[in-house]
Amino acid sequence: MKSNLTLIGMPGSGKSTIGIILAKNLGLGFIDTDVLIQINQQKTLQQIIDEKDHMHLRAVEEVEILKINIENHVIATGGSAAYSEKAMLHLRNISKIIFLEVRIDEIKKRIHNFETRGIAKSKNQTFKELFDERQALYKKYADMTVDCNELDQEALAEQIAHSKHFNG
Repeated sequence: MKSNLTLIGMPGSGKSTIGIILAKNLGLGFIDTDVLIQINQQKTLQQIIDEKDHMHLRAVEEVEILKINIENHVIATGGSAAYSEKAMLHLRNISKIIFLEVRIDEIKKRIHNFETRGIAKSKNQTFKELFDERQALYKKYADMTVDCNELDQEALAEQIAHSKHFNG
């Protein structure tokens, strides 16, 4: 039985917030891979992108995820974690993977700092192109998909916690 839950999805889908609520409700620990990267690199995600590029951030993210060796935690990943098959297979080995699915128009309402948020995308890539590219990856790795468009974060955490997918 896998004792961790990993949340994947776009920036603004609620991974960090729902993750904290879920961890509290289930009595689990919580880690956010974006925060791990920032602590270990002593830089913000945006600084990492600005100093090198988005591919460097993805490589750093993969290394940090592969180092995770924990039990009984909710793991919130960065939006680009799904680009690394190695990282995702590692997460699948240690956890159930939950895709927090949010429509693009809803994400655009939630995020206003696309340029400075540290989103790993190529310079010419539109947000819609990034969104479409990542949806296929999230669906590929998800053990469970949760529609995060209508419910608030407390209700979503409750829905995940009571899912028969994890308790069955």
